[in-house]
Amino acid sequence: MTTPHRRWPLVPPPEELQRRYLESGQWLDTTLGAFVDERLQATSALDLRIWSRTRPWRGTIGDVRAMAYRVAGGLRTAGIGPGDVVAFQLPNWIEAAATFYGASLLGAVLVPVVHFYGAKEVRYILAHTGARALITAASFRQSDYLAALATFRGDLPQLEIVVVVGDDARATEAGLPFAKLLDAQPIEAPLRVDPREPAVIGFTSGTTSDPKGVIHSHHTIVAETRQLADMQSDRVLPLLVGAPVGHAIGMLSGLLVPLCQEKAIHLLDLWDPPLILDAMLEADLTCGSGATYFLTSLLDAPGFTREHLKRMTRIGLGGAPVPAAISDRADALGISIVRSYGSTEHPSSTGAKHEEPAVKRKYTDGHALWGVELKLVDEDGNPVAAGHPGEILTRGPDRFVGYTDPALSAAALDADGWYATGDIGVLDADGYLTITDRKKDIIIRGGENVSAAEVEEILMRMPGVTEVAVVAAPDARFGEHACAVLRMQPGHALPDLDAVRAHFAAAGLAKQKWPEEICGVDDFPRTPSGKIKKFVLRAQLRERAASGR
Repeated sequence: MTTPHRRWPLVPPPEELQRRYLESGQWLDTTLGAFVDERLQATSALDLRIWSRTRPWRGTIGDVRAMAYRVAGGLRTAGIGPGDVVAFQLPNWIEAAATFYGASLLGAVLVPVVHFYGAKEVRYILAHTGARALITAASFRQSDYLAALATFRGDLPQLEIVVVVGDDARATEAGLPFAKLLDAQPIEAPLRVDPREPAVIGFTSGTTSDPKGVIHSHHTIVAETRQLADMQSDRVLPLLVGAPVGHAIGMLSGLLVPLCQEKAIHLLDLWDPPLILDAMLEADLTCGSGATYFLTSLLDAPGFTREHLKRMTRIGLGGAPVPAAISDRADALGISIVRSYGSTEHPSSTGAKHEEPAVKRKYTDGHALWGVELKLVDEDGNPVAAGHPGEILTRGPDRFVGYTDPALSAAALDADGWYATGDIGVLDADGYLTITDRKKDIIIRGGENVSAAEVEEILMRMPGVTEVAVVAAPDARFGEHACAVLRMQPGHALPDLDAVRAHFAAAGLAKQKWPEEICGVDDFPRTPSGKIKKFVLRAQLRERAASGR
């Protein structure tokens, strides 16, 4: 059965910018599949290894290229072709790599789904994109994907093919076992599609609403891959990647950038510090880049030694705020830190290299990258001067081409190609950007706005604090007050409110900005990129207040 291809509500950059990107070589006249295939061939002799306590795998990139061609052939035999939507929800297993590369070779529209999304999110994503094929695991840890799928599959008539990894009996009952997909004849070469059309649709974590579908064309995702590879060109050792390939960060750093850098690929299906530390020594890997959590969890892990530190001398942090205290801690250990800023919509907006001045690397989020333009504006849309905060607007060759929901595109993209990020920052005289807040990441206490980022920065200076999130908690008197949720280093007790007040008094911060409540956690709820889900913390505090606890 063949269904008409969906007309996606694309919002490409203005024609003048498109010409600029093509003439400068920032956009290539190629598809993601052709680009991937060329890089897979160039790196075919290098290792590709899955580090897992349950499904380890080891081979070469060439082995996975051959598998990907069979995945493409199997999908083609099942009636899936260029422009069709192929969704996949898999942990960082070998099947995820083969699926991503294989669907790219086929010219399909890829919809990666992070492996911990539940039935509500997955149903929405499949329905919203009109996915014709889903490649999923039978189960992983506490998640039973097939049981979840059974609750809504009848509502998705366009979902014609389900391919299942693991548990062959259930896979056969639910659809097609992945192993059977590989029995098909491989396609002969990557299939050509228009590079202006969608290649990947990534879904960002929602707050109180459904996740947003972010559309990247072949032009933009290839530009992003090349740009990010160039920014990280000084990396010597292969990177062990724990971020899920179902999310933009894991997809780029785990499956695409290593191909450009001609590095081996090493993926981890579960963030497991003891396993990571063993892997780093066994295979001579670096690790700890990404969100600050990935770095601090290794530094705090039992068994961390100088041999590990020797492999972590250059670390890139981004995807979540990077407190100065973390940069200082790393610097004291001899780790060079670079910070970057981006989003699923515009993955690499700013960044820096390790050769740049330490004060810029450590305490700013870098400068505009290749082809990227930045503009900071006030509430009325007027540009602000250097040193003054404003909302960050970005545009560039790797900026997305619209949301799947046209209303969201209309609110975030303007006629000149600028994307309104919703983040607040300051540009210095040298063009380096520092993220200071989000528009909505504030506590409104008695009519006064309190910056969560400002309070978090001071809390990170307290002894024993590894990670912090400051959120608004209900307050009968002021409407809201600042609640500090802390994750402590092993062996350090949660500070009481008196200790926190003394610390803030010494820091000289206005009293109305001090936290008025302290909570401790063993870990935070997180997005796939490691960012703390503050909306979950706020909801928990509201529920607690409503129940009178």
